[in-house]
Amino acid sequence: MKQGALVVPSDGEDDPKRLARQISGVRVRGKSTVPAVLVGFALFLFSSIRIVPPAHVGLAVTIGSVASETSESGIHFMNPLASLVLFSTKTTLFEQTNHVPTKEGLTVDLDVALLFRIDPARARDIYLKLGQDFVTVIIQPELSSAVRGLTSEADAKALYTSGRSEMQRKLKAELMTVLEPRGIVLEDVLLKAVTLPSLLTHSIELKAQAEQDSARMEFVLAKERQEADRKSIEAGGIAQFQTIVSEGISPALLQWKGIEATEKLAESTNSKIVIMGNSKDSLPVILGGDTAASMATPPQTDRQTDRQSTTPARLATTRTSSAEATRVSKASSAAA
Repeated sequence: MKQGALVVPSDGEDDPKRLARQISGVRVRGKSTVPAVLVGFALFLFSSIRIVPPAHVGLAVTIGSVASETSESGIHFMNPLASLVLFSTKTTLFEQTNHVPTKEGLTVDLDVALLFRIDPARARDIYLKLGQDFVTVIIQPELSSAVRGLTSEADAKALYTSGRSEMQRKLKAELMTVLEPRGIVLEDVLLKAVTLPSLLTHSIELKAQAEQDSARMEFVLAKERQEADRKSIEAGGIAQFQTIVSEGISPALLQWKGIEATEKLAESTNSKIVIMGNSKDSLPVILGGDTAASMATPPQTDRQTDRQSTTPARLATTRTSSAEATRVSKASSAAA
């Protein structure tokens, strides 16, 4: 009877060696299947790991199905087929330049900045209703519309004066009513640079210059008024002084002062000539000896003058004139 699958060893082969080769082949085949299973499990585990960065929330989307809960920052294990959509919870700055008209019909360039963040609990609603690019979908058009509506009701002057803060407050209130129901928290609205038309800018500069000139002229006028008041007060003081002095001076006082001056001049050692007046009220006129001599005699040479000044007769005449002048002055005082 033929046995096809049975292998009968021949007498020439070593049975122990053949058995060892068969056992070795089984072990090799067993070792080749274990690493493949481990590698597959590792790949499956690695593809299930999702990492959410700090200050973010994640939303798992599995074949069109969006998870009902958001994932916080950290490591998460999800379906390997799921994708993770990230939303930042940090404050975001959005800037935009608007070319808008004013109430006067002028066109100005207004730079506006928004500070906003999303509500983490509303991340799923934002993704389903607005998508990841929600800034372009809702924030940008709503901001442009609000800015245009407010500037069309305000004057251009309000954009760079105290009306600027009021416009900023209205803009923030209007945007909050639109964005907060959508899960977007608006923190602040900032009105930055304002670019006015060149003609308007020139007119504003001229007006400011005219106001400065007017203020300067008012200052000059006030200064002149103060100076006029000072001079008026000074003139009043002088007039009052003159009135008081004139009331206190009498003819008798003047005559007495004249007599006192005459006595002092008469007592001086210098030579002099006293000329009495033609009435009792007239004061003596005292002339120096040199002056009287020059008036009575013609001019002399220097040699004659030196000679005369050194003669004893000249000295005696000088002493006599001085003594006579003293006696005449005393006599006048006694007569008065």
